[in-house]
Amino acid sequence: MAENDQLFARFGKACQPGEVLFREGEQGDLMYVLQSGSVRITKAVKGEEKTLAILGPGEFFGEMAILNAKPRTATAVVEEPSQVLVLGARTFEQMVVSNAEIAVRLIKKLSRRLDSANELIEVLMHRDPKARVILGLSREAQFIGSSQADGSVLVKMDVEELAEQVGLQPKETAEVMSRLTRLGIAKVTDAGIVVTDVTRLEEFYEFLEMREKFGDG
Repeated sequence: MAENDQLFARFGKACQPGEVLFREGEQGDLMYVLQSGSVRITKAVKGEEKTLAILGPGEFFGEMAILNAKPRTATAVVEEPSQVLVLGARTFEQMVVSNAEIAVRLIKKLSRRLDSANELIEVLMHRDPKARVILGLSREAQFIGSSQADGSVLVKMDVEELAEQVGLQPKETAEVMSRLTRLGIAKVTDAGIVVTDVTRLEEFYEFLEMREKFGDG
C-alpha cells in the first residue's frame, strides 16, 4: 500500500461540497491536509463572509488553532468532493518533530500566509476601485492561481467573489473587469477569471498609481 493510501486509511475523511470543517470562533484541536478537491477559507468582515483563499491539493489548514490554542480565525467549507487527512495536535507535533520537510513546509506556509494577509490589507486600504480590483486579482493570481499552458493564470473565483474579496460592489468590479478584458489583460470564463498577461496587469496598476500621484483623473 502506498504511503498516501496508508495515511488516508489512518487519518482520512471523504467530504462533500458545502460541508463545514470548522467555523470561525470555535475552539479547535484538529488540523487538515487536503489530498484532493478544494476548500474555501472565509472570514466574517463587517457582517459579510469574505473569501480569504481557495485551497487545493497539498495544502494544509487549521493548524493555528493547534499552535496557539486560540479560537479559529476563519471558516473552512468544502468546495467540491474532497479527501482530507484529519490530524490531532499530538499527531501533528510528532510529524513536525520527526520530519524536517514537514517543519520547513509549515514555516514557509506561515510566512506565505503573513504575506497574503499584508497584501489583503493593502488592497482594502486603497481608495481607487480600479486599483483595488487589480491588486486583488494580482494577489489571487499569486496565491491561489494555477498556471496554464498558454502562460495565463486561472483564478477560480467569479466577479462577485472577487468583489467580496476587495470590498467593492459587484457592479464596480464588473466594470473594471470589462476594461481589463478590452485591454486583453484578463477575462471572465466559466472556469473562473483568467489573467492572460500578469505582467501587463502589474503595469496597468503602476500606471494608475502614477496617474493618481500626478493628479490626472
